[in-house]
Amino acid sequence: MPSVFVQGRPVDSYPRLAPEARRGRVRRITEVGEGVLHKPCRDVTEFGPDLAALIDDMFLTMYTADGAGLAANQVGVDLCLFVYDCPDDEGVRHVGHIVNPVLEPLDAAHRRLLDEGEGCLSVPGATMDLPRPDRAVVRGYDRDGEPLVIEGTGYFARCLEHETDHVNGQVYLDRLSGRERKEALRQMAARREAVFARRAANIAALSG
Repeated sequence: MPSVFVQGRPVDSYPRLAPEARRGRVRRITEVGEGVLHKPCRDVTEFGPDLAALIDDMFLTMYTADGAGLAANQVGVDLCLFVYDCPDDEGVRHVGHIVNPVLEPLDAAHRRLLDEGEGCLSVPGATMDLPRPDRAVVRGYDRDGEPLVIEGTGYFARCLEHETDHVNGQVYLDRLSGRERKEALRQMAARREAVFARRAANIAALSG
């Protein structure tokens, strides 16, 4: 099996950072509690250079924050879009973006839940166990408006589900119990400063 899939297609080789990142600029990552994270995003209706530039910025921002995925509202933009660079449980790397993503409902007979740790760049420093389906199929479009279908299993499925939640105005804390949510926010308060120091070091390294 190929070791890298880009936009759902296998490739023979791929750089450590997606080429989009080299054209982008780092944007501020929004945090839980900010309004843009807690309402459904608007569908993208215009495909062109502005959208392409946003995707470039999102890739670079994701890398500087050590993320596996990033939605547009996590950089303060109210649009249905996310980028990803994420491995699955077999170690296969998946890289790409998807515009106006829709997560297909799965037949309960053909899925199982994996209860594993999950974090979020907008909840810096917190990690909580959260059950999610081990398979995901997301339909949407690429930056040029061409139809796109991305399938994932294991950790990559979790990434696709997590990022689709974001564009629907939901953060993973919303899927936790009240007690679990309080624990996640406690972790965030305790670790946030260290996370931001690491992000600043990453920005310096990538721009050096």
